[in-house]
Amino acid sequence: MAVGIFDSGLGGLTVLSAVEARLPDVALVYLGDNANAPYGVRDPDDIFTRTKAHVQRLWHDEDCNLVILACNTASAAALRRMQEEGVPKGKRVLGVFVPLIEALTERQWGDNSPPREVAVKHAALFATPTTVSSRAFQRELAFRAIGVDVEAQACGGVVDAIEDGDMILAEALVRSHVDALKRKMPNPQAAVLGCTHYPLVEDVFQAALGPEVQVYSQPQLVAASLADYLERHPEMATGGEGVRFLTTGDPKRTSDRATQFLRRGITFHAA
Repeated sequence: MAVGIFDSGLGGLTVLSAVEARLPDVALVYLGDNANAPYGVRDPDDIFTRTKAHVQRLWHDEDCNLVILACNTASAAALRRMQEEGVPKGKRVLGVFVPLIEALTERQWGDNSPPREVAVKHAALFATPTTVSSRAFQRELAFRAIGVDVEAQACGGVVDAIEDGDMILAEALVRSHVDALKRKMPNPQAAVLGCTHYPLVEDVFQAALGPEVQVYSQPQLVAASLADYLERHPEMATGGEGVRFLTTGDPKRTSDRATQFLRRGITFHAA
């Protein structure tokens, strides 16, 4: 029984890589909706419909009791709605926001105590336009912390550039978006990279923000949270190893791009 990892494209490979390293004895199925990427500029209802269909595919066709939405846009637009509609018995779907927020607010995984003041008072959020407009990050943060001023910056074009392999353009766009954020919040204490593509340019974010700003990125945090969750819920994954890669896009093109991303041979199959 594998753990499913879903992303709109290739950004979730950053999470997958961290999960592989942390949980080498857990089999994984990665499903990328590359034919319809990026999700960051899509309508929320469209994102919900697509995300729900792919999660159900992982649940029922790939025998994944647990699916991680390794896409902040999908998490923002679809996760709560899917949970409110009802998840089949024995199945779970989790998003990538919560581990990030719990690290920012210094709370342990699963701490459901009332929100409280935390050390960080001024936080920058860098995310896709859809994630920013959803205000899902601010909503989840409010469940855990009070008194945190969040300034969000929609980073249009960054995901497209990364998916196209144009890292020079991606880096230039990151610097431009950081400059725009600093005009609104000159001295953030922390910066949240609210897209799983952004770890691929994390060093550019850090350099543009300056060494005094703590940058929170998702892959390692999500992997640690997943390890903790599976320790408490071992029935959600029954062991195994290796990854099965599926894509709605062209398998060869997706495999070539993924190989560049992870710097090792990756073979995708048609979903």
